[in-house]
Amino acid sequence: MKSIKIIPLLLIILLAYGMSLFCLTQEKSETFRWYKGNTHTHTLNSDGDSSADDVARWYREHGYNFLVITDHNYLTNVDGLNAVYGAKEQFLVIKGVEVSDRFGLKSIHLNSLNPKNVVLPQKGMSVPDTIQNNVDAIRNDSGIPHINHPNFKWAITADDLKKIKNCSLFELFSGHPGINNYGGGGLPSVEEIWDEVLSSGKLFYGLAVDDAHTFKEPWNKEAARPGQAWIMVRSDCLTPISIVKAIEQGDFYASTGVEIKEFQAKKEGLSITIKESGTVKFHTQFIGKNGRVFKEDFSNSATYRFKGDEVYIRAKIMDSNGRIAWTQPVMVKAIF
Repeated sequence: MKSIKIIPLLLIILLAYGMSLFCLTQEKSETFRWYKGNTHTHTLNSDGDSSADDVARWYREHGYNFLVITDHNYLTNVDGLNAVYGAKEQFLVIKGVEVSDRFGLKSIHLNSLNPKNVVLPQKGMSVPDTIQNNVDAIRNDSGIPHINHPNFKWAITADDLKKIKNCSLFELFSGHPGINNYGGGGLPSVEEIWDEVLSSGKLFYGLAVDDAHTFKEPWNKEAARPGQAWIMVRSDCLTPISIVKAIEQGDFYASTGVEIKEFQAKKEGLSITIKESGTVKFHTQFIGKNGRVFKEDFSNSATYRFKGDEVYIRAKIMDSNGRIAWTQPVMVKAIF
């Protein structure tokens, strides 16, 4: 009799695991909401030009729902900031640290989201070894690691990322002017790096961040200013645990201005509803293995039906003013 009860239980567990591949479902859209946030920001506690108070106030006043302060190798206390600027379901400051390491001349930086303590640079015998040592230290401190700006000083390659374990977050786009988002000199863009890693079957979720340092020169386009890029996280509530958990699960999209009303990933395929904005036009690309564009859609309700040979599918939505949103990849091979 016990074995009869165990089989249905195993089936339920397996079904639940399978559904986790499609975390952005219709059921979630009815009970969860979107929260706008930035996971990479600096203050006077490292190399920013403004106090933590000024930084938190800027994001609060500019319509963000959460902010992670990530000073270099320094854990900024956020309790006082939340006492002043925090508001239930409106705004939240989350603890963070940018663990700033290096291997040779290559800068290796990782953010730790919602850590307990400062994690100091761990060093290593190679680029991937340095990354992995820091990932492990962040995990041991109960933080959530994300790998920062791979093309900063051309430090991190796709081959390096393929070797990393226990980390599935990296910066796809940074608003910092010195990050080399678009590649150059024969070296790939960060988006091309992402496609190479995904094509190998390894899952990484792509973040868009400010990496803001400069709040006192909003006119200076050569400065690392706030408000350049962000993520929209789908969560059940605005708390550090819920937001960071949703980010780690890939329940978010990255954006420099395009807003998605709804994104659903089901066994049959993907569907995206884009928020209209005046006379702005949209162009959606559904991208798969080796960066191949499997389909293009010019409507505000873009859809894609899985074929089974894509390895993964992600969507890139561009508007007629140059703004972009990126959805997280769905690993198609796990479905078929």
